[in-house]
Amino acid sequence: MKIKLIITGETSFEWLSQAVEMYSKRIKRYANFDIKYIADVKNTKNMTTEIQKGREGELIMSMLDAKDSVVLLDEHGEDFSSVQFAGFINGRIMASTKSLVFVIGGAYGFSQDVYRRADTKLSLSKMTFSHQSVRLVFIEQLYRAFTIINGEPYHHE
Repeated sequence: MKIKLIITGETSFEWLSQAVEMYSKRIKRYANFDIKYIADVKNTKNMTTEIQKGREGELIMSMLDAKDSVVLLDEHGEDFSSVQFAGFINGRIMASTKSLVFVIGGAYGFSQDVYRRADTKLSLSKMTFSHQSVRLVFIEQLYRAFTIINGEPYHHE
């Protein structure tokens, strides 16, 4: 299974980029994994949030293939424990999902087109995280899921 993470905006803190890269390398031991960045929409000062979400949505949609299974990281998505998330990933592996795409949107969420395209929404927490930090939280959980699936000692219950 190929897993892709689409992220809106570049990571602006070097330490955060280094941590994301470290977990990305670890994930690649288990799956074909790639991160794609979408440039921040420019000149947003005079844009409504709907226009901004629409422009980000166009960029996101351009990175999706018709057969991708798309999961949005969204505050209104389903809550999983780490073990349940590992079960979700393992279920996709067992279902022979060819391409699983996770998307981290911009500060205002997703356009309606992106919501309609999504197969699933996933919430990382009821708390609000910066879009910078959620990258690291998610990618660490993805790595953790693979260690759980493989019975490795990284996760403790």
